[in-house]
Amino acid sequence: MPKVEITIPEHLEMQIAQMVEQGEFVNREEAIEDLLSTGLKAYKTSGPMDDDDRDPGLEDEGMMGHEDEYVF
Repeated sequence: MPKVEITIPEHLEMQIAQMVEQGEFVNREEAIEDLLSTGLKAYKTSGPMDDDDRDPGLEDEGMMGHEDEYVF
């Protein structure tokens, strides 16, 4: 399997580590592989959003209208 090196924000790393600690995944590698696969499937299904399709009210405030709150 090919190897890929990425740099992610610390808050994402913390969320992944928490999922592994809670037993949702066996290890970080499995978590990242599964989450990336799920994200790619979702992207394929919904397709990329055009800038015209985005809600301008949510652009700077997160998905729920609060600064650091996102729903996946």
